[in-house]
Amino acid sequence: MQLLWLLLPLTSVAATQVNDTLLWGAYRPNLYFGLRPRIPQSLMTGLMWFGTHDYQSIGKTRHACDQGDGITSYTWTEYDTREGGVQVIQDGPNNVKITTEFLKVAGGDHGGSWAARIKGEPMNPDKPSTPSLIFYFGLEGLGGIDLDTDEDENGLEGDVKFSGSTPELEDFTIRIVDAPGNTPKTTGPHAHKFAERIGKTHFLGQPVASGNIWQAKDIILQQIIKRAQEILSPYKDGNPPDPSFVLQLPDEVYTASNLYAIQKSFEGEFQFDVFFESASSKHKLSSATLDNGIPALGNSYGKRFQTAFPFPSDYNVAKRDQIEAFSKAITSNLVGGVGYFYGTSIVNRKFSYEWDEEEDSHTDSENGETGARLTEPKALLTATPSRSFFPRGFYWDEGFHLLHIGAWDNDFSLAILKDWIDLIDDDGWVAREQILGEEARSKVPTEFQTQVPNYANPPTLTMAVTAFIARVKKAAASSGPTDQDLGMDFGMGGAQERLSDPAERGAVSGAGSELLEPEQALAFLKSIYAPLKRHYDWFRRTQRGQIKQYAREARSRTEGYRWRGRSEQHVLTSGMDDYPRGPPHAGELHLDLISWMAFFTGTMKDIAEFVGETDDAVSFGEIEQAILNNIDDLHWSEEKQMYCDANVDDEDESYHVCHQGYLTMFPLLLALLPPSSPHLGPMLDALHDPEQLWSPYGLRSLSASHPQFGTGENYWKGPVWMQINYLVLRALYKKYAAEEGPYKARAQEIYQQLRKNVIDNVFKEYERTGYVWEQYNALTGEGMRSHPFTGWTSLVTLILAETY
Repeated sequence: MQLLWLLLPLTSVAATQVNDTLLWGAYRPNLYFGLRPRIPQSLMTGLMWFGTHDYQSIGKTRHACDQGDGITSYTWTEYDTREGGVQVIQDGPNNVKITTEFLKVAGGDHGGSWAARIKGEPMNPDKPSTPSLIFYFGLEGLGGIDLDTDEDENGLEGDVKFSGSTPELEDFTIRIVDAPGNTPKTTGPHAHKFAERIGKTHFLGQPVASGNIWQAKDIILQQIIKRAQEILSPYKDGNPPDPSFVLQLPDEVYTASNLYAIQKSFEGEFQFDVFFESASSKHKLSSATLDNGIPALGNSYGKRFQTAFPFPSDYNVAKRDQIEAFSKAITSNLVGGVGYFYGTSIVNRKFSYEWDEEEDSHTDSENGETGARLTEPKALLTATPSRSFFPRGFYWDEGFHLLHIGAWDNDFSLAILKDWIDLIDDDGWVAREQILGEEARSKVPTEFQTQVPNYANPPTLTMAVTAFIARVKKAAASSGPTDQDLGMDFGMGGAQERLSDPAERGAVSGAGSELLEPEQALAFLKSIYAPLKRHYDWFRRTQRGQIKQYAREARSRTEGYRWRGRSEQHVLTSGMDDYPRGPPHAGELHLDLISWMAFFTGTMKDIAEFVGETDDAVSFGEIEQAILNNIDDLHWSEEKQMYCDANVDDEDESYHVCHQGYLTMFPLLLALLPPSSPHLGPMLDALHDPEQLWSPYGLRSLSASHPQFGTGENYWKGPVWMQINYLVLRALYKKYAAEEGPYKARAQEIYQQLRKNVIDNVFKEYERTGYVWEQYNALTGEGMRSHPFTGWTSLVTLILAETY
């Protein structure tokens, strides 16, 4: 019976454990603070607030993360996937520092209970701080919620209690409890007229159509503004009441309400707690739960962090405390930025550019399908690159996210990976952007919402798979052999090995290490192998380029690749959107894509070997070698001494398109070249040349000597990107600076300098601005574009700990 569940993906036993500790989370990362379970249609909560120092501030209500809000900073200082976390929000315009504390309490049959504390204080105690905070919760799908506390048209005093039930969560209660000592604003124009309402908790119960709970902010503010307009009508000539007395919920509950809001207004310091208690749990929550639990969480988080990402002895000891706090924060923000999304997406199976039409015109023509269509709803647990700007799933970002998350919580990373694998369709395609549902679409410009099934993205998910295999091997090696009687070889050079002590497993990969057990790892990998292979075959089929048609000389007549879906100025599918390329042509071949295909093939070979698919492993090995040969044959320019794209001129002759930068480094950064390659020397020279890629802040995306450097959109035409710098550092650390070869000493020198430059600059900008950024200026090192960007920029933690 035990072996039966081992052969199932995310088996029932493992799933129960994951469900218990990972069901609830801050899975609405697009909000400053929003909790929900990993259930498609269920309970969703959120926090919103505005200042009451004037009437205009309600128009700047904080709810969804937005760079336009002018928030000084917001960061999870600790976030543990299984226990909870602490977030600090510095809202300068409203002069309030808000701390949200979230604590999971495991137990019962439905994911346990949780407690949240929202507390605040003035950022500047010499200036007014009068925020009004609204905590809401809404229910979609089957079930209901009722206000148990007796209603009062002037507001509520004391604790507020709700009861509810859903098929998945069954019975539960929600309580909102004030801390002693909270102070409302009691003075101001016409205060005596509002005496019965001052200092009370105000409320609203509203029925909302299914699928619209995400619009809670607009729904709630409409009720506040409607009430305010009625109150203010007698004061049209001036001298209105203080805004804190007027901008309040109407204290009404309508029939069949499924959205409830609780409003509290304060002057100065404040604190209130929210408790969600599952009826199946025997734990009774109180303020003491948070008083004791949050410090314990911070202590355990710190110890775990030092084990998972030890601070290096060779790095800036004088600033160790500050740098370690920074590293904890960007790790916490990455994990706290994981979201659970559910909904439809938009797919157009007929779209193609003219240079793709001849090959792709057959797509779904037999079905007569034209134009964009909504898909069936799907679910996805995914990290998000930026809570403010990109709160959705991105394929090529996710592989980098999972390298970091996997080193922190192995099983949580596999839950995310499994959701992505489940999105692979019968043809082997998965959309490069996962924009699931109306809430996700509301943050995406219309022109980017539609996904096309012959468009790819760099296949980074396999990085997460091979990193997982490496963790399994490391865990087994650290524990010594046991249970050899099963006689299985899991690709670790001998009999099966097991980590029998959970503490030992935690030392290898932190919490969430059940699936590091070799037999469970094997079961998981077998469960994802078939869809991964289907995905690999889709890549080779749909992104293949033309070699024979243009008399190109190469050892393999089949292994050339071209990104589909490019426009005149962009190759969005490559991930390097505006990086210089040649003119669009059906015969062009892209260096970065063939390099990714070599990497993808090599990882598929590793996975096949691990799961015992020996014939596949041999086949992958042969394809990998053919691709590596063709990288040299098709893409090396002896004249330019660099790897380049290939294109076709007006005479149908193949020629190289050479733009020195990240693109030309792909065979190095994916560690595809042997350490003895004669091409390695010129590449290292270009990396370390201040006139080309080298800067005090990291490697530039385009050579500073290139005529397009810093021009146009300047997205990938110079700025420093962390994920590419990470790949270069990884290749140097694990291969070129470690293995014998003519360039070993040079690689070691570059590695040490580049690592220091990258860490120093990202940390400096974090201290200066309060954020990590999407990219960094190639000339000044200043953070640029979206922030906070704790997606792949958080790889700095791995670089600091040399976890490659």
